[in-house]
Amino acid sequence: MIDIVINQVLNHKEADMNTLEKFELMEKIVRELEDLQHSQQAIIQKIGKIEVDNIELGDKRLEQDLPDMHQRVADNLDTIVGILDYFADKTQNFGNKNNVDALKEQQIIKDATG
Repeated sequence: MIDIVINQVLNHKEADMNTLEKFELMEKIVRELEDLQHSQQAIIQKIGKIEVDNIELGDKRLEQDLPDMHQRVADNLDTIVGILDYFADKTQNFGNKNNVDALKEQQIIKDATG
């Protein structure tokens, strides 16, 4: 009988750890998507600066290609923002559903007590 209880406790703790690890991985992905979003925004700004500089220079190739590049990067940014919004919500819902704050507290206590 005691073996059953011990196994249930161990399995529960293992499941909690897996849940916490999954949540932390989801948070990492959200951060990476945010970084990707910022990178795309920086690329759009750089293309815009080049377009402005080229107004004075008047290079035909830049005039022809830069607007298309700008649009493609802007389209990618829109996709990234959509994915980020979706996955950030999914991560938040997962954390709420699985009471991740309590799992984090349990993990801190476990780590502190050895």
